[in-house]
Amino acid sequence: MENLDIETIKEILREFVRDTGKKLELILIGGLALQIYGLKDRATVDIDAEVEKGDVFELYNFLKKKRIPADLSENISGWSVVAMPEGYRERAKIVIQDKNLILKILDPYDFVIAKLRRGTQEDLEDALFVAKKFNLNPEKILEHGKLAIRSSIKDTALFNFKNRLKLFVEELKEEEKN
Repeated sequence: MENLDIETIKEILREFVRDTGKKLELILIGGLALQIYGLKDRATVDIDAEVEKGDVFELYNFLKKKRIPADLSENISGWSVVAMPEGYRERAKIVIQDKNLILKILDPYDFVIAKLRRGTQEDLEDALFVAKKFNLNPEKILEHGKLAIRSSIKDTALFNFKNRLKLFVEELKEEEKN
């Protein structure tokens, strides 16, 4: 599979709205969002996104015909036992707005929480990049983590998330000292 870049994806999504005549509004997450945040050498082979307007399955089938893997949902909060922080959709930033296409990315604080929810090594590195790039306040990251916990179902997975959140904030504070 070939690596994707944000410019290619923009054109493919513009083609989708041109061909279908339908509006499409996405919140990009994952590698494509990282490219927009400024991590230009972040390789990705798929589109990870929340579809706010548009048909998830129609877009998925369109991308499949183009041989572009996609993980799409109407609710990325459902991708984990740990919910996204309440209000994440309202805080998402528009990065492209055409007549029928709106692309957004998560607010950097929400992006960090999204990455900590899964917590792989690559996710932690992505979260650290965004936290440093945007000089995120560790205490505000904790606040967003609490918003996520408050929105989540009661599950023992929250203990792991709380630990990852605490360790991440401690690491960020330590790096700020150096």
